[in-house]
Amino acid sequence: MKATTASGGSLELGSAHAIVTGGSSGIGLATARLLAGRGAKVSLIARGKERLEAAAKEVGAAARVADVADRAAVTRAVAELEQEQGRPCDVLVASAGLARPGHFLELQDDVFRQMIDVDYFGTLHALRAVVPGMVERGQGSVVAVSSAAGLIGIYGYSAYGPAKFAVRGLMESLRAELTPRGLHVGVVFPPDVDTPQLAEENRWKPPETRAIGGTIAPIPAERVAEAIMVGIDRRRFLICPDIGTWALARFGSVLMPLLNRAFDRRVRKAREADDNA
Repeated sequence: MKATTASGGSLELGSAHAIVTGGSSGIGLATARLLAGRGAKVSLIARGKERLEAAAKEVGAAARVADVADRAAVTRAVAELEQEQGRPCDVLVASAGLARPGHFLELQDDVFRQMIDVDYFGTLHALRAVVPGMVERGQGSVVAVSSAAGLIGIYGYSAYGPAKFAVRGLMESLRAELTPRGLHVGVVFPPDVDTPQLAEENRWKPPETRAIGGTIAPIPAERVAEAIMVGIDRRRFLICPDIGTWALARFGSVLMPLLNRAFDRRVRKAREADDNA
């Protein structure tokens, strides 16, 4: 039940206040369920009011509607939730995100801006709202959801991938700064996950991107949530819910040339099939 801090204290999840952004569905909601099951006071932040209210009712959580790309809105939501729960944030899971694949030459400029605003700045805003208090108390856990596309460049993700690479870089820097202050810092690298977000993403995937994914089935959101919980309990920085992303995160520099060749072959076949259709 406890996650030991670097300073020798412990974070008791049974009395902790956990805030989950993107908590109305997918990975965020699955993680919120597990946190609630451990006895944590759970708070959810998401953009869609109806889905958020339904999720909060299911989990027994407090909730605020906010767009994570809006720093003022996120900061206000965190402050209100801390007041409502009667406790500052002990655990942050920054799960809110958006993926919009497409060919680089066809994507509009605002798509690139949106990915950075939501995926990177949406993570940053939540962190900026809770980390100062955690540092004062010398205790806390912050976990951000990146992506397998934050480990290697993938065809069709020229807007999404860089935003998730930025999340990875942010969390690597924070790990170095915050671990000596007693905080746990973690970053999650999921592959495709069976969520409403993936269903929306699939509407925009180029054939070449689909070919790279091959026949690999998306994993359940619950599996990612379980990995996040283990990461918090064991104070892991690198959180990989499957062996493929773990290998990529650990041995990417060695595997990348091999993967790029394999991906290039799949792209060529997909383009040839499209030309012959």
